[in-house]
Amino acid sequence: MKLTYYGHSCFSVFAGGKHLLFDPFITPNELAKAIDINEIAADYIFVSHGHFDHVFDVVQIAKRTGAMVLGNWEIYDWFNKQGLTNTHPINPGGKFSFDFGTVKCVTAVHSSSMPDGSYGGVASGYVFKTPDGNFYYSGDTGLSLDMQLIAKWAKLDFAVLPIGDGLTMGVEDAIEAARYTGAKKVVGVHYDTFGFIKIDHDQAILDFANAGLSLYLPGIGNVIDL
Repeated sequence: MKLTYYGHSCFSVFAGGKHLLFDPFITPNELAKAIDINEIAADYIFVSHGHFDHVFDVVQIAKRTGAMVLGNWEIYDWFNKQGLTNTHPINPGGKFSFDFGTVKCVTAVHSSSMPDGSYGGVASGYVFKTPDGNFYYSGDTGLSLDMQLIAKWAKLDFAVLPIGDGLTMGVEDAIEAARYTGAKKVVGVHYDTFGFIKIDHDQAILDFANAGLSLYLPGIGNVIDL
């Protein structure tokens, strides 16, 4: 599978012949100023929760590409009110099959509200089974014993986990999350964008290596094979 990193917690995975885009927050991100959102391909857009740094560019990208936008019921309802018509609700515990494979929504331990202050429902993560492999995106979350259930549903090729600490897991807890889920390869997200979530890249990679795991920190705009 090919993963393209767009900064913060935004990335896309090409799997099952489709472009799966996650939590698009690019335009306001100074670190991602070289990214043109009008060139991003998307067939599906998955939203983990309602915070502005995960939804800012959803509407513009969805209207241009016609991508289906998925999120919990409150996020689904909110984007319908923003004029999107190709939307689909999915709540923790539920799963749906699409032309790329199957996605299961799981819990995340995090707060959630929409940019206008309205209720954003529960924060979520997503687990994917596709013909090309399986992966887990936790969304913004703290470490949870519920993550142990993911390995019972899918054998993961990789996981995408926040490592910036403060508002989400840091490196130490992300290592434990990888162990819970059975993922040997982890792509780190939700770091460096703001001053209070900056990390030491070399130390983070070393900490994962010492735990027998591989941490990937691709540059913004870079594509990696997983």
